[in-house]
Amino acid sequence: MMRRRIAVTLGALAAAVTLAVAVPGSAYAAEGVLIVNGTEYENPSGCYSVDWFPTSVTNHTDAIAEVHSGPDCTGPVEWLVHPGETYHTETAQSVFIL
Repeated sequence: MMRRRIAVTLGALAAAVTLAVAVPGSAYAAEGVLIVNGTEYENPSGCYSVDWFPTSVTNHTDAIAEVHSGPDCTGPVEWLVHPGETYHTETAQSVFIL
């Protein structure tokens, strides 16, 4: 009985350590600056809403930014903004960068 408890406890501890090491929060952020309608996001990660139209997305990061036609990074990807590029649109509602 006691050995089983120790084995279960050690297994849970090993799983927790593995999860903590495997999913670091900031390791997946792009490095650089993403500019959406003049607002700068340093080392961006995730989804950003578009506040007004027309929209300008400038990508000074090391990752590709996806411009989505729907809110909350839903809907089809309208355009991929590669590092160093700027994209202008009248229909985008959100931008996703990893």
